[in-house]
Order: sequence, then C-alpha cells, then structure tokens
Amino acid sequence: MVDTLAVRQYCNNRGLSRDLFLWPNNGPPMDLLEFLSRFAVALGIGLLIGLERGWRLREMKPGTRAAGIRTFAISSLLGATAAAVAQSAADTGFFLGSAFVAFAAVITLFCWEENRTTGSNSATTAIAAVLTFSLGAFTIVGDVRVAAAAAVIAAGILAAREDIHSWVARITWPELRSALVLLAMTFIVLPVIPDDPIGPFGGVNPRQIWLIAIALAGVSFLGYLGVRVFGARQGILLSSAAGGLISSTAVTVSNARRAAAEEAPPGVLSAGVATASGVSFLRVIAIVAALQPTLLGLIAPPLSVATLVAVVAGLMSLRGRARRHKPAAQTAFRNPFAFWSVIAFAIFLGFIVVAARLIGERVGATGVILGAAVAGLADVDAITVSIAKLTTISVQSAAFAILAAVAANVLSKLIVGALIGSGRFTFYLAIFSLACLMAAGVTVWIVISFAPP
Repeated sequence: MVDTLAVRQYCNNRGLSRDLFLWPNNGPPMDLLEFLSRFAVALGIGLLIGLERGWRLREMKPGTRAAGIRTFAISSLLGATAAAVAQSAADTGFFLGSAFVAFAAVITLFCWEENRTTGSNSATTAIAAVLTFSLGAFTIVGDVRVAAAAAVIAAGILAAREDIHSWVARITWPELRSALVLLAMTFIVLPVIPDDPIGPFGGVNPRQIWLIAIALAGVSFLGYLGVRVFGARQGILLSSAAGGLISSTAVTVSNARRAAAEEAPPGVLSAGVATASGVSFLRVIAIVAALQPTLLGLIAPPLSVATLVAVVAGLMSLRGRARRHKPAAQTAFRNPFAFWSVIAFAIFLGFIVVAARLIGERVGATGVILGAAVAGLADVDAITVSIAKLTTISVQSAAFAILAAVAANVLSKLIVGALIGSGRFTFYLAIFSLACLMAAGVTVWIVISFAPP
C-alpha cells in the first residue's frame, strides 16, 4: 500500500496535489503528464507496427483484413488501458492476464478467418497484434524506452520479410552451425568460465584463453561473411582489417588455413594479413599513448614505418597477382571455422603465456624483454599494457620490451603461415614480415642515434 502521508508530502513538494494518480497495490505515484506521455508512446507503438502491417496488406480490399493501422493503434492503447486499470485492481496480475487472453483470442479468431478467406497460412499478423498489445501494456508498467525500442525492432523485422526469407533460403548448414557455435561460445560458455588464474607462475586465466578462442572463431567467421558479401578480394581485405582490431594472429591463422585449402588466392590472403598487422601496429601505438605517453618517442616512429611497409607490401602482392593472372572467379570459403582447431590454438597460446612468465622470473633484469618477446608470440596487447604500467624499468627498456613483443608477434605470424598455409602464401608473408622488421629496426637505430631518450 502507498503511504498516503508520504504521497501528500510528495504532492506538496512538487505541486501535484490535483494531478496525481495513485496505484493502491504497487508502483510509485504517477503524475498526469507522465501518465499521458506513456499513453502517447503506446499510441506511437501501435501506429508504427500498424503502418508496416497496413502497407504490407495495402492491396487487400477494405474489410478483408483482420487488422490494419487503426486496429494496431487501438490494440496498443487497449494494452495501456488494461495495464492502467490493472494497477488499481485487487489482483493486478490476474486482471492484466485475463485482458491479454481475451485480446489474443479475439485477434486470433479474426486472423484465422482472414487466412480462410485468402487461402493463406500465416500467423504473423496475430503475433504482431499480440506483441503490440503487450508493448502498450508495458509502457504503463515498465520502461517506455524498452517498449519503444522493442517496437522499432519488431517493425524492422516485419518490414525485412523478403530479405530475411531470401537470406534463410541461401544459408547453408555449415554456416548455420558455425554461427550457433560462435553464439554459444560467447553467450553461454563465456559467462560461466572462471576468471581467476590457474596453474604455476601466475597461472593462466581460463576466461582470457576462451576470449582468444572466440576472437579466432569470430575473425574466421567475419572473413567468411566478407567473402560472401563482397567477393574474395574485397571481402578478405575488409574482414582482415576489421579482424586486426581484435587479433592479427587470428587473421593469420584463418587466412593460412584457407590458403592451404586453396579457397582464395594466396596473394590476396597474405595482403589481408599485412593489412591486419598494420592495424595491430597502430593499435599498439594507441595503447601506449593512452597508458604511457612518454614511450611514444621510441614506439611510434618504428611502428608507424612498419605500418606503412605493411600496407605497401599488401598492395604490391595484390598488384603482382593482377599482372600475372586474369581476374579470378569469385571464391567462397567452404567452412566458416573449425571449432576444435580454434580451441587447440587458443590452448597453445595459453602455454606461451606461462612460458613468458617463467622466463621473466628466472632470467632477471633482461627477463622483462625476453619475457615480452615470448609473450608477443601469443598476444601483443596484454604485454603492451603490462609493460606500459611497469614503473621499475627505464623508458628505453620498456620501449624495447614492447618492440620485442611486436617483433616476436610478426615472426609468429610467419611461423604460423609456414606451418599451416601454402608455399606461395608463406613466401608473400615472409617478404612482408622481413620488410616490416628491417624497416622498424632501422627506424629504431635512427631514433636512438639522433634523438636518444
């Protein structure tokens, strides 16, 4: 029950003594302006969904449709009215539930009659009408922003009928299976995986290893979709650039596997790795700038040059292929990603992390740089964050540790390409990797020689 004394005080403080609606059973007092605004949102929801339904059925003769824009608008207002009245009923849930059942029965009956008349077999209008009633009720008892957002999503789904049906008709079982596995990895398994380190020398965080597995699978799936939508060349480059924001190593593994399976030209796949690597170099610069700007003097020049070299190497591999071959037919990846190979590689990276910590603890002062190099074989971002926050070593040592991690990561991509990919893919990858390392090394020497820290 509402405390009437508190309500009077609430009214006196806000000048709402005559414009107040009291919900005797639950909920706070609601002033007239908010009450009307919620009804206005309910009306908007009905008009939005009703507009789509009315446009979809606009060619039917008047009187033959079960529900149009007017019916949907009234249905949403009916839901709001039922929710408002239910707030004052002795049993709120029973009253609102009864109203919902009655409305669902009426609209289902009319939609059934419409289907019988037109010879169709669709429940879309009935379901949309029930949803409209429910969203109208939710504007009164819930958050109007959620109700409005749900209405926009529902209208969008209804309007995209042809596109959705066409997409479902084209999807293959490997694509559906991979999408379901990726969603399960992200939304079912990830929340229940422990977030505490396990094992010796600081251990390995199972949640981080699983995130690596998700990144590997996600990048592979992103590349697959890119090829389906944009074609082999554009799709691989765009998806590799996007994948470089997550993990350039994952892009390398994915492209190497597809090069071995001859699913796309090795020059295009190696150009994708170069693009992802250039993005990863820029990502390291951004992390250092955010956490330890004093390191930028030694970090930014070599990585910027390496980024430029990676982009140029990627463009050269594409141009070289264009000169030697005629335009190839559009290729399509046969499998978005292989689940067990993704898991195995993520576990391998976990062992690399443990080895890096072991070296860092056993070797001593130089162990920071050596440990960073070993850790860089698996991941650059984590070691960059760790070194940037480390205050017990000099600026030059910290910069060298981060650059060693980046160099090791470049070499790890080359090793992955040699072990998994084809010969030509490895050849292109070796050229770009060595060019990046040499350019970055020369730049570091120039910076230290002419502008020592």
